[in-house]
Amino acid sequence: MAKRLLIWLPTALCMVILGACGQSGATFDSAQHADEVMQWREYRLGLLLEPFGYLNQTGLFWLKAGQYSFGSDASNDVVFPGQGAGQIGVFTVDDDGVSMSIAPSVDVRHGQEKVTTLRMAADTSEHPVVVTHDTLAWVVVEREGRYAIRLRDFELPFVKTFGPLTYFDIDPEFRVEAVLRRYPEPIIARSDTVIEGLEYRPESPGVVAFELGGKELQLEAFTVGDRLFFVFGDQTNRDETYGAGRFLYSKSPGKDGRTILDFNKAYSPPCAFNDFSTCPIASSRNTLSVRVEAGELYDPALHFSAEH
Repeated sequence: MAKRLLIWLPTALCMVILGACGQSGATFDSAQHADEVMQWREYRLGLLLEPFGYLNQTGLFWLKAGQYSFGSDASNDVVFPGQGAGQIGVFTVDDDGVSMSIAPSVDVRHGQEKVTTLRMAADTSEHPVVVTHDTLAWVVVEREGRYAIRLRDFELPFVKTFGPLTYFDIDPEFRVEAVLRRYPEPIIARSDTVIEGLEYRPESPGVVAFELGGKELQLEAFTVGDRLFFVFGDQTNRDETYGAGRFLYSKSPGKDGRTILDFNKAYSPPCAFNDFSTCPIASSRNTLSVRVEAGELYDPALHFSAEH
């Protein structure tokens, strides 16, 4: 039976908790493991609740080349929900990205500086531009040469009442040793996303092999920094976990290729909470034939949409 846990953030928790994989030596301490998972759950919720977490996103507007008026008034090409000015300004989209011009009477800021015109470096750049207006903030999203505006509202009521996240009971049987079987050379993998026609193309070093429920299984791994990242599905997607799959990280393996997959730390992608993310979905290659009854459950009551 799944436990319901109300977890709020001590924001000082360090990043190492997210990537921790527990003790991999001969002695396994189940109490220490359970404590580690509980700390990870606190950190997980804290990331969601942060001002630039995923919960306060209220719009994702894909734009082709051209000019687009934007603001809260329904007459705009891009209509911002929330308390913003009726006519904020105009976005101009070209092959090199997005620029923005602001109506003279409207207060839009980049940091502390009021702006009237601005070229907006996208979220894929080294220094993405984030601008604010009233309780709103937006950034340019770039995916495979396509551009969108991602909007968030720092005072979104949905965030104030969010929670609790729900989980399967912590089960050390779902913390398994895995071996990375490397490809001769890393490849660019392909995965669909929730955005039609948009692919996720991460680098993959190979597949990890492991045993779960008496079955020999494999998942294709993706490289993210110094960790392995997995977008995986399993048979719980039909009734208890997010239908498009879940995410999981593990430490990069050492020379022996070994790492730990702790499915107690499997979690729902941002798309489980709103309609304004570009999440990859689990491929058939990464859909397991077993029920992984560990990690985060899906609660449709915790999903925000424009009609929320």
